[in-house]
Amino acid sequence: MAKLVFGMNQSLDGYVDHQEFAPDPLLFRHWIEHVRDLAGSVYGRRMYEVMRYWNEDRPEWSAEQHEFAAAWRRQPKWVVSRSLKSVGPNATLVSDDIETVIRGLKARLVGEIAVSGPDLARSLTDLGLIDEYRLYFHPVVLGRGKPFFTGPRPPLRLVFADHVGENVIRLTYVPA
Repeated sequence: MAKLVFGMNQSLDGYVDHQEFAPDPLLFRHWIEHVRDLAGSVYGRRMYEVMRYWNEDRPEWSAEQHEFAAAWRRQPKWVVSRSLKSVGPNATLVSDDIETVIRGLKARLVGEIAVSGPDLARSLTDLGLIDEYRLYFHPVVLGRGKPFFTGPRPPLRLVFADHVGENVIRLTYVPA
């Protein structure tokens, strides 16, 4: 049975904004390995549209960026959206009965399935489907933006804390 994990980079004040801060080389390596090891990813529409950046190689990319893109392209993706009509390669559009689809993925797959997008994570939390939350805190305070948690959560229990990269602290929680 697969484990559903919601984890994202965020500011100290709890906002997720990929344009406001970037991972250092060690953290980027962590993300490459993380994506490479996933059983798949479930995306909300907005986060999927951000991540589609990795669908086509760019001449200015580093070797590490090419490596991340290759890992991302290989991984199966499920995109939860009622507004999209189609999705890119290796992706499946999920527009109805999200709970049944996600429960089916958890039952059928082995390993970790990443959840990408705070709004999607809220919906899946409300359904009791998120098994783990990973908060990657960057030493930045934004004061605005999209929050990591978009609504209340059941009580959480800290199960792990570590440094990832030079300046990032990862806190891992499970529902209490």
